[in-house]
Amino acid sequence: MTGTRRDRPRSGLLAVVPVVLALLVAGACGLWLQYGERQGLGARHTAAPAEPVRDRVDIDAAVQRVDATARELVLRIQVTPRGALAEAGGLSPVEDLTLQTSPAVRGDLSFRAHSRLSSIDVPVALTGGPITDYPFDSYATELEFSAVQGGRSVPVRMTLSNRDALFALGVDASEDSGTAVFSVDAVRSTSSLVFVLFMMAAMWALTGAVLMGGWYLVRRRKGLTWPALGWMAATLFALAAFRNTAPGAPPIGSLLDYLAFFWAETLIAFCVIVVVVSAVRAEGPPPGPDETP
Repeated sequence: MTGTRRDRPRSGLLAVVPVVLALLVAGACGLWLQYGERQGLGARHTAAPAEPVRDRVDIDAAVQRVDATARELVLRIQVTPRGALAEAGGLSPVEDLTLQTSPAVRGDLSFRAHSRLSSIDVPVALTGGPITDYPFDSYATELEFSAVQGGRSVPVRMTLSNRDALFALGVDASEDSGTAVFSVDAVRSTSSLVFVLFMMAAMWALTGAVLMGGWYLVRRRKGLTWPALGWMAATLFALAAFRNTAPGAPPIGSLLDYLAFFWAETLIAFCVIVVVVSAVRAEGPPPGPDETP
């Protein structure tokens, strides 16, 4: 008896070890994914002349947000002339400065001589899609920037970074005859993709729980079990609110809906109806005035 009592705590401890290990692995995976997200947001892609040039125009561009519905991204641009092209330490150009851009940027950018330079937000058109492929939709664009100051072309050094945590950018940067060229691909970030996959798994798990509960009530011929019916109805409406928390506000009819949400709502609603009908039949007709309940 003494040996048996001593073995029980050890067996309980051994049962907890796999759970602790699973939690540690999940935490390590989370840290690794978050580290990858930070690395992606901190990456800077540069297109510059092969030889260092003192008199040039520096362009610092950062993607502020990607609007998949409007098929555009917003690029925040800060222009800084250097060397003989600048005055006041690069705060303003000595002559009128024009940035010539690609068609996706929707227009060239002009800056007056001796005027203080400030950052501006520029919309850039995207191709690709459609957005109904969410969360596996992807988009692309071509960025080209060259500079003309005082009627002559000047070298350009441009850096591109990303500030939208919901998207990850794949960038191919190059320099061609004084023009900075960027080929940009935008896809949903890893954190967004993981969250959406978790949502779909949770929807199916809740649907399975409701189906098992409904099967139990019908098989045991339970009557109107109001707590169970309330839980099922609450799950039906809670999934709609849960779906609307998907990052990026996907439209109705995306892959998220057809892979999980629509089916989950249909099955849960069907289950509630079957359980109610079965429960009413199990309850039988109400007693008459002369009958004992």
